[in-house]
Amino acid sequence: MLSPIRAKSFDTDFALDGVLGMPATCLRLSRDEEIFGEGEDADYVYQVVSGAVRTYRILRDGRRQIDEFHFAGDYFGLEMGATHRVTAEALTDATVRMVRRGALSDLAAQRGDAARAIFRLTAEGLQRSQDHVLMLGRRSAQERVVGLLLDIAQRTRAEAELDVPMGRQDMADYLGLTIETVSRTLTALQDEGLIALPSVRHVVLKDRRSLERMTA
Repeated sequence: MLSPIRAKSFDTDFALDGVLGMPATCLRLSRDEEIFGEGEDADYVYQVVSGAVRTYRILRDGRRQIDEFHFAGDYFGLEMGATHRVTAEALTDATVRMVRRGALSDLAAQRGDAARAIFRLTAEGLQRSQDHVLMLGRRSAQERVVGLLLDIAQRTRAEAELDVPMGRQDMADYLGLTIETVSRTLTALQDEGLIALPSVRHVVLKDRRSLERMTA
């Protein structure tokens, strides 16, 4: 696990879904810096303040499967068991808050609003995991790529122009595709006039309504 002593850190407040505030440590992370590893003790719960975080697992054959991308305001590290099921890394330069899991558990035992907030966040995480599994099993490559772009737009509150924090390999490892398939699909969407690609990390949704119909 990333040590607050090694990272640039400062004190802040930890707000759980707008319900409560607790003393927390805020960490400034460099791109690709590990926050915690799969199998490590789940002693903390985290919230992204700025930047983005990826969580992933390494499969038996050595491939990486990205579990989720987390953006500003998102929580991660909420576990049912005592250890982390995934590894978490800063996808970009990022700032995250961290608070001890035991302190949250104690507060949830004392306050119903805190318990409800933790339950709601856990349920939302489970729903996203279920949606991800459905996407991997039922959608075409084009539908997966379009779905990810629309998800980024919704979660970052972008209308048409997206600053995409992940590279093509990250997208491929999340969507269960090869990097070549992701690149070809983005090029095809651009050729069809549905998106524009001014740069590798910038995407313009030129026909958002048609894109939404593709994933409906």
